[in-house]
Amino acid sequence: MKELSLSPVVLPEVRPEAAVELRKARLSDVDAIYWLIRYWAEKGLMLVRSHSHLYENIRDFQVLEDEDGRIVGTVALHVLWRDLAEIRGLAVHPARQGQGLGRWLVLGAEREARDLGLPRVFAWTLQVNFFRALGYQVTSREALPPKVWSECNACPFYENCREIAVIKHLSPAPFGG
Repeated sequence: MKELSLSPVVLPEVRPEAAVELRKARLSDVDAIYWLIRYWAEKGLMLVRSHSHLYENIRDFQVLEDEDGRIVGTVALHVLWRDLAEIRGLAVHPARQGQGLGRWLVLGAEREARDLGLPRVFAWTLQVNFFRALGYQVTSREALPPKVWSECNACPFYENCREIAVIKHLSPAPFGG
């Protein structure tokens, strides 16, 4: 039987100096979000998300779109309960790494969390120092409610999970937004 091998993801070229805008994701962004996440998932740095999952959860996502109309970053804020949301699907185009775009995306998700009245956000990550620089603290899995593990059973890395839980307590949104 012949073994099927998939070619690695090749993302569209982007201009590193192009201006970007943070906005809520649209249905027309799903393909770009999918390929950006899949690029990093193939490197073992995040979980791949299906098109179906992205369509079902598109309202969770924000994107950074450059002036050429290319999606160069994505993040999702997934509300789990009245006091907790997960930051997930954080990905930045490799040509735009090191420009503060990941920070911008996380801060955008945090602002949305504050606007919703959420006091805490957390993330599962392999990039602990990135989140620490944004004020997150490492926490134990046991300190998080079992609901946060809802997708863990289906994860291919469940038995050998390397991700670290980080959490941040948010200050309330200032009066007037």
